[in-house]
Amino acid sequence: MSESETESAVQEDEETDSGDVAAWRRGWERFRRSPFLPATVLVFILAAAAGLFAGSYTYTLANPTPHHIPVAVVGGDNARTEAAFLAGMDRALDGSLQVTRYDGAAAAQAAVEAQQAFAIVDASRADAVTVDVSGASGSSVSQVISSAATQVGRQAQVAVTVTDINPLQPGDPRGLAIFYITLAAVIIGFVGAIQLSVHARALDPLERIAYTVAYAVLGGFVIAAVVDWWLGALDLPFLESWFILTLTMFASGLIFTMFNTLFGRWAMLPTWGLMVLLGNPSSGGAVSWPLLPSVLGSIGRWLPNGASVNAQHTAVYFGGHQHLFPFLVLAAWALVSGTVFWIWRDRHPGGRDAGT
Repeated sequence: MSESETESAVQEDEETDSGDVAAWRRGWERFRRSPFLPATVLVFILAAAAGLFAGSYTYTLANPTPHHIPVAVVGGDNARTEAAFLAGMDRALDGSLQVTRYDGAAAAQAAVEAQQAFAIVDASRADAVTVDVSGASGSSVSQVISSAATQVGRQAQVAVTVTDINPLQPGDPRGLAIFYITLAAVIIGFVGAIQLSVHARALDPLERIAYTVAYAVLGGFVIAAVVDWWLGALDLPFLESWFILTLTMFASGLIFTMFNTLFGRWAMLPTWGLMVLLGNPSSGGAVSWPLLPSVLGSIGRWLPNGASVNAQHTAVYFGGHQHLFPFLVLAAWALVSGTVFWIWRDRHPGGRDAGT
């Protein structure tokens, strides 16, 4: 082949390569502007979300392990039996037992009512130990304490009497109803905001907030009415429970609205991550906080799910000892989310201009 023929062949190859690159770029540009790109991205996101969803719930809920279990101790007339029993309990609970001594049964009972202790241990007799658990404080924790106390009693050859001094309501023997109604309020809360963004896209910011309040008030009422009046699963302090559910739904709806303002069509990703992947497992509803990994147990109280479970649990079982903290957490999430939405409301994909 002559030199001129060689140069011609090289030129043709370069032109072919250049043509292939140009064709690839045109194809990519068409794909990028088509609905197939976000659909393809969603395929991978949904697959990852499925794995994270299963993993987060399995990690936190499948095999709960005690990390920090506060108990009240009364008596003290038989220090040897008490010390041996408490040491055995601590070993059985993997070193998670936190002992606080009280002067008498009344003070210990007050600590349980204030949710500062999950059980009362009285080892004042040489041949017997009394363990009063509070099933309403946390069914899973109560079961762990009861099992450990019985096991230690057999090993130490000491009679152990376990009594549930604050049992769960008959319609909710496993203590999961509060978790379920909170789950309903959280999910319907942000799903409602999603539906407003799809089917009532033209709502202006103030109107969007007003309708979020409306479905939160009505939805909270219906959840409480179904669980209490229709199914009889829980005897709720109705007005307080209704308010907690309403505040939960409202905060959840505003959280999605905030993320929709900041991230547009991808708002479901941070909403799902915060409220479902992290919020529900760490809420303390399905498994009590002392049995959750310590980091999740601490974080859960500061998330809307955990705050709602906390407030509802206290309202149902410890009505005279309600705390302000969970209400402040829910109000803070609603206030911050609503403020972000209002400040950057022009970025929200809804409104009169977007709806027409």
